[in-house]
Amino acid sequence: MARFFFALALVCASFLTLPQAASAQQLLESYTAMLSSRDHYNSNGQRLTQPWQIIRQDRANFHRFGRADPQDQWDSFFGSMENRGIAERMMLNGSISGDAARRIVNGEVVVNVEIWGSGNTGRYINVTVY
Repeated sequence: MARFFFALALVCASFLTLPQAASAQQLLESYTAMLSSRDHYNSNGQRLTQPWQIIRQDRANFHRFGRADPQDQWDSFFGSMENRGIAERMMLNGSISGDAARRIVNGEVVVNVEIWGSGNTGRYINVTVY
């Protein structure tokens, strides 16, 4: 019986020494946007070829240049130039279907973007095409 309690004490002690788990990711916010033809070109007029580039340009057009499409909703996260700068990494860490990615690159679509993270730090985005 003493061995049982000793083993139980060791197991409990081992849990106390484990590193704290990363804080759970939560939905920071979501928005809907029309990715129109103007969102498919950067400020230098170059055609964008990746979904994250088009989403980033849409948010720059919305927040920085004041060129919103009627379906564009406001978001606080991509109002920051720094946060727009991490859109690629966030999309790589998130989810988008191959079909949705092709539709974004090849035409005008309405998307829903979910921004996930913890605190004020975005970790990934999930993109759905309507």
